[in-house]
Amino acid sequence: MASKTEGKVIRVLIAKPGLDGHDQGAKVIAYGLKDEGFEVIYTGLRRTPEEIVNAAVDEDVDVIGLSILSGAHLSIVRRVMSLLREKGVEDKMVLVGGIIPPEDIPKLKEMGVAEVFVSGTYISQVADFIRSRLGEPAGEPS
Repeated sequence: MASKTEGKVIRVLIAKPGLDGHDQGAKVIAYGLKDEGFEVIYTGLRRTPEEIVNAAVDEDVDVIGLSILSGAHLSIVRRVMSLLREKGVEDKMVLVGGIIPPEDIPKLKEMGVAEVFVSGTYISQVADFIRSRLGEPAGEPS
């Protein structure tokens, strides 16, 4: 059964912002969430915050997943959140994954990030978190 919110498949955008050229983790998450029943759009490498937010609006996604390994997570997330507010679509769930120092996690959450997933997080944990926030019980078979 596909993951749904209000009768529709949950759409997730996975994005690689900035100059980071390592996208193996983003691809693993994209394929894993697809296997979990989500509809996944992957933006590819080196996207700007503007490109990411525009893609999120154009694709009408429910979730924006930012995979960041470059160390620029605070400035990138700050810009993405600002653009979402400017476009009036701050209701989209924003998740951050990658190499994030523990002391920066509260800062990201203060900016409006729903959750931060660090290296080693299981795909099922990400899927269950999304489902729990968007109305489907965690652990629902896909």
